[in-house]
Amino acid sequence: MIHIHARTPDGRPSHEVQDFRAITEAIRAEVGDAAIVNYSTGTLGVPVEKRIEYLRALKPEVGALNMGSMNYAKYSSRRKDFVFAAVFENSFETIRAFLAAMREEGIRPEHECFDSGHVASLDPLLDMGALEPPLQVSFVMGVTGGIRPTARNVAHMAEQVPGVPHQWGVIGISRAQWTLLAAALSLGGNIRVGLEDNFYLPDGEMARSNGDLVARAARMAADAGRRLATVAEARTMLGL
Repeated sequence: MIHIHARTPDGRPSHEVQDFRAITEAIRAEVGDAAIVNYSTGTLGVPVEKRIEYLRALKPEVGALNMGSMNYAKYSSRRKDFVFAAVFENSFETIRAFLAAMREEGIRPEHECFDSGHVASLDPLLDMGALEPPLQVSFVMGVTGGIRPTARNVAHMAEQVPGVPHQWGVIGISRAQWTLLAAALSLGGNIRVGLEDNFYLPDGEMARSNGDLVARAARMAADAGRRLATVAEARTMLGL
């Protein structure tokens, strides 16, 4: 799966339709349908309507959806201060607006959960019929303001997912990623790697590309007795 979060040259988030179209067309030109394209919807300071605009215009197969508001920060122990700190608003009103647009456009949400309470937020949405199985639930672990990145907490988060046939997986931030992936693989979960989340291989060497990280994660999966899904199998698993 390829997760697209377009940005302007100066690094500020950009949700202009042309940015997402250009990136998506470049990917499709290289691999065709051999990748599942996932657009991010999470950012700070951009109106919900603007973030929905590119979903409606381009209709990706999947759209990432943050499942709760939180303190969102990066802390420097060297500086003894926050590098940045903000309140990341993802109210039920915001979540439902994205879900309504995704349902109308045939886009499957990926539910990004930064804490166990975010997983529990799925329950009322399932009960009211705003969500349809199978769900794709991703635990984002290691962000300051979210749940601690430990193997025990992977198991705790997995226990909160509301039953089969839902899919869950781990997105580990920084060097704790590999421990979290090992825990997810042992518990039957899915895994994600990439330079957006972590720069380093398990031995501390800096990865040269996303491919380095993917190759190591694939080897871990094989060593754990797990078979990699084909793109077609992944689409079936995710209800695409």
